[in-house]
Amino acid sequence: MSDHEQQQPAPGRGKILDALTRAERKVFTGPAPKSAKAQVKFLLTRAKGSTKALAERLGVSRRTVERYRAGTLTTPQKHLKAALVEETESEWQPQVRAQAREEASTSGGMMVHVVAYFGFTATGSSDDGRERHITTAISPTYAQQILQLQEAGATEEELHPVVAQAVTESYFTEWGTRAQGLRADFTHVQSIDFEF
Repeated sequence: MSDHEQQQPAPGRGKILDALTRAERKVFTGPAPKSAKAQVKFLLTRAKGSTKALAERLGVSRRTVERYRAGTLTTPQKHLKAALVEETESEWQPQVRAQAREEASTSGGMMVHVVAYFGFTATGSSDDGRERHITTAISPTYAQQILQLQEAGATEEELHPVVAQAVTESYFTEWGTRAQGLRADFTHVQSIDFEF
């Protein structure tokens, strides 16, 4: 998958939410099922065997789910293929994901790699904004706040200021050791990635 494809948010999600999802999936200790049959079988175990529930989740008929489970259908159409991948990866290795999130929230923090337009305001001065490529560590406190907001179903607009504040404190003010009162606003996010 190209960098451009990776940075395109999934429908209904923004770049920050999509980046958090990708970060979780990078911690998998084993590959998620790849074939449609294996994905359907896995998802059926998560749906407690209910073909009806899985069919509703995937937006297909029960009969379609049954055919993929039996292996009589093997090549899903584009929308079903994307849904199978998304649903499988969202359910894959929940303990591994939870452990990575817990570590990020309590001790490890997260790394953020962002390309965005940053502008600044500070007491008595200002700096014209420009596009910057920034890689910095986010403290466990901010990691916890970001992950809790994500888990609570926060929107991109609700996450954006928290990520901006985390980047400001980590990168620009170095946790309050310089540039007191600086506030960095970032807009026009070209790409963003997190690492646990």
